[in-house]
Amino acid sequence: MATVRFTSALQRFLAAPPTEVTAATVGEALAAVFEVRPALRGYVLDDQGALRRHVAIYIAGEAVRDRVKLSDPIGPNDEIYVFQALTGG
Repeated sequence: MATVRFTSALQRFLAAPPTEVTAATVGEALAAVFEVRPALRGYVLDDQGALRRHVAIYIAGEAVRDRVKLSDPIGPNDEIYVFQALTGG
């Protein structure tokens, strides 16, 4: 099973423990997590279901390419990391 992990910055607001999922794409993996923890969805995805501007997802150390449809494939043992990017000036 793939594992979805959320950074501690997000966990300050919501409980987001690592979650093992069976999925073929990033979108399917996130959907499985949101079934269990629906409040996380609004922090990660926008109203159209795309990644929010200041959220980054990495699979096995590489940034996802499809930020809109979340169709990047994942393997059964992949680690998926969800980050809230820091911004400022």
